[in-house]
Amino acid sequence: MRLRPATIKKYFKIATHTPFDLIITINKCKNPSNIFPPRNQRNMGLVPSQKPHALLIPYPAQGHVTPMLKLAKLLHSKGFFITFVNTEHNHRRLVRSRGLDSVKGLDDFRFESIPDGLPDSDEDATQDIPALCESITKNCLDPFRELLKRLNSSEGWPLVSCIVSDAVMSFTLDAAEEFGILEVMFWSPSACGIMGYLHYQQLMERGLFPLKDEGDLTSGYLDTPIDWIPGMKNIRLKDLPTFIRATNPDDIMFNYCNREARRASRASAIILNTFIDLERPILDSMAKILPPIYTIGPLSLLSSQLPPSKPLESLSSSLWKEDKSCIEWLDAKKPGSVVYVNFGSITVMSNEQLVEFAWGLANSKSDFLWIIRPDLVKGDNAILPEEFIKETRERSLLASWCAQENVLLHPSVGGFLTHSGWNSTLESICGGVPMICWPFFGEQQTNCRYACTNWGIGMEISNDVKREEVEELVRELMGGAKGKEMKRRALEWKESAIRTTKLYGSSFENFEKLVREVLLRHRKS
Repeated sequence: MRLRPATIKKYFKIATHTPFDLIITINKCKNPSNIFPPRNQRNMGLVPSQKPHALLIPYPAQGHVTPMLKLAKLLHSKGFFITFVNTEHNHRRLVRSRGLDSVKGLDDFRFESIPDGLPDSDEDATQDIPALCESITKNCLDPFRELLKRLNSSEGWPLVSCIVSDAVMSFTLDAAEEFGILEVMFWSPSACGIMGYLHYQQLMERGLFPLKDEGDLTSGYLDTPIDWIPGMKNIRLKDLPTFIRATNPDDIMFNYCNREARRASRASAIILNTFIDLERPILDSMAKILPPIYTIGPLSLLSSQLPPSKPLESLSSSLWKEDKSCIEWLDAKKPGSVVYVNFGSITVMSNEQLVEFAWGLANSKSDFLWIIRPDLVKGDNAILPEEFIKETRERSLLASWCAQENVLLHPSVGGFLTHSGWNSTLESICGGVPMICWPFFGEQQTNCRYACTNWGIGMEISNDVKREEVEELVRELMGGAKGKEMKRRALEWKESAIRTTKLYGSSFENFEKLVREVLLRHRKS
């Protein structure tokens, strides 16, 4: 297909034109938010075997799969043939939650799977993280290598021209080097969280890891100032990713994260799901120790500008079945009146903590939408007091999972009680929604610190949760002076996030550069 000259003159000016991509800059457009060319305006005349072929592989947890699939769809919009690799366990979970269509794929968007080395399980729950990390290191390279061989010998499919790997799946680097394939690494956490992981080795060398004994967790030792990590100010030991809180020098999670962070320098480029205005000091410092960095976030906003496509929309990343009644329930509520509560895909708590949250929410008298995963309570089913159910029936909705992006963009949502996972934090920013933060593990603690002290959009709740504190913070969040100031700041960050993903914004331009300067330049013929 060719664009008519009059159309080109009216709407576009051509910036770059390669056989594999058409990068456009919009001067005047009836829909200026739709900045990615529709499918019939890219890769004119190319059959699937002639396209650049990107293989994407996320770490097998919901918070990693979701942004990686968004990135895959963005690359597909640029004309890439996509192979998206899940673990066999998550492949089965996607089929159970979304049906076969969710993994059926398209002619040029294929799903594959490799084993993770753990015993088979049909449980709809996140696998044990330390066991999964240990198994990935030992067992995933050979199946991945065999997958690459099969893909590169498949008739009618293009050779794999680049690998986009989750940065904590670095076994892929060994295979990429063996096959001579370009690899870029995608870090799904925040830049501030990543910077913590990048300095795990120095924390160990400085004697800050491991802890001497369990008493260090409560003695005030974790308040030790950490003033030597470039770009990070007013940070304490307790604000760094929590795997440092171990007494065993052979702790699986500390050593896994340290190893993966140190291997990142072998990649050709680093992709981050953040934006420059939000984390500039850290990004400036990080650029001095890593390969070229491309900040392309928030991916939820960047990918929302793709042209509507029912086939692509059917390709979902949700590992749990979403309750569609959540949006209908919110539709009936007043603007800014609902507290949304979701502790993500990995957080677990005791039933006692669940009950404290429940009564704190009830006593706040706010309406609330609470997502309670089937595996949220450790080793048992969640049991809420019957009196709580009766008291809050008219102003609450309890569900097992939901389409969180849509919920946080809903005008009825005025606050978010969250575990401070990075996807949740970014989605809250995109919705202009302030937060109460109850971090669980990993870099969630770092995200919480930055949300509360640097970005002014959060309040932290103590780990030893009590209903009185929950009630107090919810009331402040939804109607207090601090809550109103947090809302103002959240809306400012929302506008900044929107600007950065639109035409001429830094994340939009960085995505274009990533495709043009890295992924296409190094394509094998």
